[in-house]
Amino acid sequence: MAVVDLEIRDSIAVITLNRPERLNAMDAEMAVRLIDVFEHVRAADELRVAILTGAGTKAFCAGGDLDAVIPLMTGARAPETEWERRWLDIRKEGGRKSGGPFKTDIGKPLIAAVNGHAVAGGMELVMNCDIRVAVPHATFGIPEVKVGLFPGGGSTVRLRDQIPFAHAMHMLLTGEAISAEEARAYGFVNSLVDPALLMDEAMRIASRIAANGPLAVQAVRNSVRATLGLPETEALAVETEFSARVHATDDAVEGPRAFLEKRPPVFRGR
Repeated sequence: MAVVDLEIRDSIAVITLNRPERLNAMDAEMAVRLIDVFEHVRAADELRVAILTGAGTKAFCAGGDLDAVIPLMTGARAPETEWERRWLDIRKEGGRKSGGPFKTDIGKPLIAAVNGHAVAGGMELVMNCDIRVAVPHATFGIPEVKVGLFPGGGSTVRLRDQIPFAHAMHMLLTGEAISAEEARAYGFVNSLVDPALLMDEAMRIASRIAANGPLAVQAVRNSVRATLGLPETEALAVETEFSARVHATDDAVEGPRAFLEKRPPVFRGR
């Protein structure tokens, strides 16, 4: 397996961070490969849902592999591989990729199957997911301030909206982690699942989503994301645009017709 593994199960993409010997910490190659995989999933019309998980039982992702990336970030050494050169280019880019994999939007539902600790960039990857299931021994933390760094993968924008404000500020300013049970209590994760059943639960959710109209699912998901933080009047106008596009599709005719004919719908994504 590569440092990022992509497995296709019908219309579901299963993405695995695969550096368990380094707690799935992200070096340049993993970051660039993950962006490439996200872009592939985004462009593949036959893929309707994705699951993101980590290899092993200890960590989902321990954030950046500081031993590998700090020398590159500071200029202490020059890039030696194509992965490192691409990673540095991505860091300099504006637009959608400026935050690397933490801010890359696949345009489709993304489920986090959190198999262990999700720290720093690892937690930021979880923040970028729409639905999260986790094992009871998982922990979640944004410790960047402890080493004088800024958590620039979405933490200061997303966390305040995903858990209660005071808890978000406590995590961000102290660098202290929370337990899986606390994450569930705050609404950051949907459910806690026995490790042996984690992927089964993620696949169950993904399969249920994949059975729905793909254009409707994508539009609902993207409408929610696009309207975050907008004034209500603007948000409702954006929602109306998404609604109109979906209702002009063949799938929007097929779904109600199948319901009336008492048969499963055959959605074709058009």
